[in-house]
Amino acid sequence: MSTPLTTELRDTALAALQRIGADVPSPVPGSPTLAARSPLSGRTLLDLPATDAAGVSDAVGAAHAAFLTWRSVPAPTRGAVVKRFGELLSEHKADLATLVTVEAGKVTSEALGEVQEMIDICDLAVGLSRQVGGRTMPSERPGHRLMETWHPLGVVGVISAFNFPAAVWAWNTAVALVCGDPVVWKPSELTTLTAVGGSALLGRALVEAGHSPDVHRLVLGGREVGEALVADRRVALLSATGSERMGAQVAPVVAARFGRTLLELGGNNAAVVAPSADLDLAVRGILFAAVGTAGQRCTSMRRLLVHSSVAEQVVARLRTAYEALPIGDPRTAGTLVGPLVSVAARERMAASLERAVADGGEVVVGGETVVVDGAEDAAYVRPALVRMPRQSDVVAEETFAPVLYVMTYDDLDDAIATHNAVPQGLSSSIFTADVREAERFMSEAGSDCGIVNVNIGTSGAEIGGAFGGEKTTGGGRESGSDAWRAYMRRATNTVNYSDELPLAQGVDFG
Repeated sequence: MSTPLTTELRDTALAALQRIGADVPSPVPGSPTLAARSPLSGRTLLDLPATDAAGVSDAVGAAHAAFLTWRSVPAPTRGAVVKRFGELLSEHKADLATLVTVEAGKVTSEALGEVQEMIDICDLAVGLSRQVGGRTMPSERPGHRLMETWHPLGVVGVISAFNFPAAVWAWNTAVALVCGDPVVWKPSELTTLTAVGGSALLGRALVEAGHSPDVHRLVLGGREVGEALVADRRVALLSATGSERMGAQVAPVVAARFGRTLLELGGNNAAVVAPSADLDLAVRGILFAAVGTAGQRCTSMRRLLVHSSVAEQVVARLRTAYEALPIGDPRTAGTLVGPLVSVAARERMAASLERAVADGGEVVVGGETVVVDGAEDAAYVRPALVRMPRQSDVVAEETFAPVLYVMTYDDLDDAIATHNAVPQGLSSSIFTADVREAERFMSEAGSDCGIVNVNIGTSGAEIGGAFGGEKTTGGGRESGSDAWRAYMRRATNTVNYSDELPLAQGVDFG
């Protein structure tokens, strides 16, 4: 039974999709469906037709056929398509952000920021379309040229998570397209309407430029759809964002067929607060990293290692900030914390807090359910701040919710050892005014994460840098820097422009 809030959310989402120009497919009687729901109400908005395994195969086949033409389109021309996609995103920034808020529960400014990330990666990819290339190296043989060339790889499968329902797809897709690769996208089953809207804009950009819409295909569904995409030998690169458990299942399947993976998995991110830290700056950075997106970012701060000399001050300031956090409907002006994605997520958070207390922890503030009028089926919570005597098993695990564990240290080397003593290795930061401490933390003997920050929090990465982590986080890199190499294949070329045939390493074959 629909509630007034659910009806309002459905009408809001459908109006945004209409302005985007997206066709919302209707279920076929007797065929599988997928529920589009909103964490704002905790209820289903409408049902969409789900793709089955045969549909995934058809989508991959169509994308592979499109690849045979798309790979030969000049890279700057492919970049023009991405440029147009970015323009359409700018025109419909508010509409797509509305869908992100309705389906992922992000506050308005964060939802708009996610769409801005998509626009930014389009800008980066357009420039990349005129720069992708290899290099020429000295040959040891006279009259020879030794060089590298880079070529399109093939179909790229993208499996994205609910917490960034559009941006991570755009990171992969914008770069893959300029590299000459079609994309088949399997979004989270929790954020299907956002995917329909984003795909419609890209499809429009492709068609306007006279290219096949099969250069990008969308498949909707749950585990069965993901497994079919992972197993398909025509998918040259499988980029997957999700849990460590999901990555452990995906990687062996793709490896067994000699495909490539780009995995962005768990992140049990920590920050170190040194004695010299600017505490005003540190508290602001910690707060956003720990409670932004209701603690449901892969880069959310989950552990805080504070020098014992400033620990009481930091905890007191954070407690005051946590108690004042505006929690509720993310569309309301001033709200900073929206809902968790599901009641199950709230239950996992509660279970983690119980384990932490059993391990000697003390909940300083938070953890309780927040009741929002008209949203009794949703999962709103107050972010939790927990003091821990040590790093226990529950602290070493990632709870995808706003729980921040605070521990103290006296020696920086000990703090770094504690920091690194978890399976994940995505993002990290240190707050310090001591350049030696900062350099130590960034050195080879410091943080073992893929992202190592100084005097900012663990979240909020820019698209210009390669994004990704180490250890069970997966080791992949997306977005900027030289992440484009993951989407291409490299060939080493030797050209003999002489009339002799000398062999390398001085070999004489008489």
